[in-house]
Amino acid sequence: MGSRGPTALNADGFRHSIRPDPLSLARDFAALRARRRLDTGLSRKTGDTVPFCGRFSAAFFHPTALSSRALGAPVLLRRAAAGSVAPEYTLAGLALAVFMREALEYAFVWVLLNGFAILPRPLAWRLGAGIGAAAWLAVPDLRRTGLRNLEMAFPEMPAAERERLLRRLYGHLGRQLAEFCRMPRYTRENTRGLIRYEGLEHYLAARARSQGVLIVTGHLGAWELSSFWHSLMGYPMTMVIRRLDNPRVDRLVNGIRCLHGNRVVHKDDFARGLLAAMRQGETVGILMDTNMTPPQGAFVPFFGTQACTASGLARVALRTGAAVLPGFLVWEAAEKRYVLRFGEEIALVRTEEDERDVIENTARFTAAIEDAIRRCPDQWLWVHRRWKTRPAGEPPIY
Repeated sequence: MGSRGPTALNADGFRHSIRPDPLSLARDFAALRARRRLDTGLSRKTGDTVPFCGRFSAAFFHPTALSSRALGAPVLLRRAAAGSVAPEYTLAGLALAVFMREALEYAFVWVLLNGFAILPRPLAWRLGAGIGAAAWLAVPDLRRTGLRNLEMAFPEMPAAERERLLRRLYGHLGRQLAEFCRMPRYTRENTRGLIRYEGLEHYLAARARSQGVLIVTGHLGAWELSSFWHSLMGYPMTMVIRRLDNPRVDRLVNGIRCLHGNRVVHKDDFARGLLAAMRQGETVGILMDTNMTPPQGAFVPFFGTQACTASGLARVALRTGAAVLPGFLVWEAAEKRYVLRFGEEIALVRTEEDERDVIENTARFTAAIEDAIRRCPDQWLWVHRRWKTRPAGEPPIY
């Protein structure tokens, strides 16, 4: 084979031709992209890559939930990404491994989305529930987390009843997998008997003030369908989400979420995006029921136990004067349809002590989420380690 010509090392440690050829530039660019992506994952406190649907394994039930941890990266490539082993052939191998992983993830999600979409809805629901039942057996760690959470939230409930409740949740999450896959086919006409509003007047009154609306919500009911259907009915909104590690899957999933005018703001641009949306009088939905770490989180009561909770929403609301109200889309079995329920505006506490106001208002928002969960406990994500972060000196819960 011919020589590539004179070479030099750039600042990232990659060998580039001084007279570059297209093939070497493409290879080195792919290796750089792979190295930076794994560096990001490895820099997390866990020391491992993060599942690209979120930090908790409960995302197993979401169509984007295939994780980089599940497919993994060889130990040698991890060391290469960390900089301890960096021969050129290793970085090229790393780029290939990342490319193949992303391609497999994308293919899996695409097949899942399109496979569920072509099924009649009752059949899709039954298949989704079957996947949930299989997950109950296949992922014991999630099952243990769910039972531990239910023990903390409902200590008076018999253990057998807690297990039955958690089993119902698994079926519900499986059905939500099917629901997400079918969302691109939903129209105003074919969802007329499937979803209805309750308390829409609360939302419209808050929106009319033109100072922005912050929707306090969580992983309850059909959280993906809620913002999608709200935009389908003519009320597009902005959603705060975590960027998926796989950029191709990220584009695919966000394309579905934003089919009817919704917009996404990534968590790494949370404050700036939220303030800009409030200045323009927009509506922003924020999932506030996941475990956080200080300083982004503050400890407030959740089912009687201190839980580290995102405090950014309270800070933005106090700064901008935006209206804050709860909103959840839950399945009502008696009606055999979903209800998108907006509560009354949550009054903000305003004193001269800013930090105390942030904590008090965060507690009020969290209480609204807890109230919604208590009304339909078999539709909340109990398999998330909500109480993982503990105040200083407290023992771990999980």
